[in-house]
Amino acid sequence: MKRREFLRNTTFTTAGSLLVPQFLKAYETQYSAPSTLNEKVVVIIQLSGGNDGLNTVVPFRNDIYYRERPSIAIKSTNVLRLNDDIGLNPALEKIKELYDNGLVSIINNVGYPNPDRSHFRSMDIWQTGSSASEYLSTGWIGRYLDAQCTGQSVKAAPHQALEIDDTLSLALKGKNLNGLALQNPEKLFSQTQNGFVKANSKLTPADDHENVAYLYKTLAETVSSAEYVYNKAQIHKSSKLYPTTELGKSLKTIAELITSGVSTRVYYVSLSGFDTHIRQNDQQDRLLRQYAEAVGVFVEDLKSTNRLDDVMIMTFSEFGRRVKQNASNGTDHGTANNVFVIGGPHRTKPVLSEAPDLTDLDNGDLKYKIDFRQIYSTLLDDWLKADSRLVLGQAFEPVRLFG
Repeated sequence: MKRREFLRNTTFTTAGSLLVPQFLKAYETQYSAPSTLNEKVVVIIQLSGGNDGLNTVVPFRNDIYYRERPSIAIKSTNVLRLNDDIGLNPALEKIKELYDNGLVSIINNVGYPNPDRSHFRSMDIWQTGSSASEYLSTGWIGRYLDAQCTGQSVKAAPHQALEIDDTLSLALKGKNLNGLALQNPEKLFSQTQNGFVKANSKLTPADDHENVAYLYKTLAETVSSAEYVYNKAQIHKSSKLYPTTELGKSLKTIAELITSGVSTRVYYVSLSGFDTHIRQNDQQDRLLRQYAEAVGVFVEDLKSTNRLDDVMIMTFSEFGRRVKQNASNGTDHGTANNVFVIGGPHRTKPVLSEAPDLTDLDNGDLKYKIDFRQIYSTLLDDWLKADSRLVLGQAFEPVRLFG
């Protein structure tokens, strides 16, 4: 097979639909062994569209909040109170239960200097872990995988970072190694076993061009990981009743993989639809309820299998919304937001960084007080036992997320 023909027929760099020639099996073996260095797991939930943080963690004592949002503010009588100043949106009842059990940390005022209000650009910043002035082609989780390849006797593999989706986000793309995207282990394994794969499995590339070598390397890594995840996933099937939403299904898949002992360190999943410019409350309430109910069962499931102490769930959105509501009973793109960290050990101080100061705004937007990379740094250093400086390019002051 000629190089151009191979490249034309192989479209696998962003998803898990791949093929692998048998002669690369020897290559796979060095990556297939699971790491035993650390069993801690991070599950990242991305709320896409820019979730409104002020109607998520509500400053129900603040008159400015009600003055600026006359028709969409959450009534104080409906708020699920966390302390004397802030409370949760009533749609987050399941999260409130977890909070009461010491399993939730809420970090307010999270953002970055010179915030960008573009969905695409701000998501790139969060996914790459860059500053607003940097344009990186690798994601922070991808660089975590790359870092695991440095100085380790057991090399990292794509399945050590899984995205439950059809396509791979920038966050999971590294320089030398990418994570893996899959809807479910059965589907990905089936895709790697199709006739096209078998027909080409005995072929040898016509030359050793660098791009072809990269494609074969990626292909080999993906097929190896697909087989590993599929075989491992047969070990445990959850008996919990998850919501039938996409997030519910995705978190069920993740719970089964964790409990089955798959050596994945980072899982990534998204819930879309938070761009609430028009008639915000109905849409946001529906999505927050989906989120809370799915996470509630997920935590219960992990607790029943004694894995909750090893799992940390981080929820973020690319930006918050402006303080003042717009004329369409919605909110427009803003800046700082809140981040939830759920799971792991019991909390003694669950609210970090108090409610946003609505008297000190930046042209109508909230000011950030905690750089989101401080949270990444803490998860990398204290939870995953990685070197955050290798991943983020510099040291950030840690945040006390748990314990």
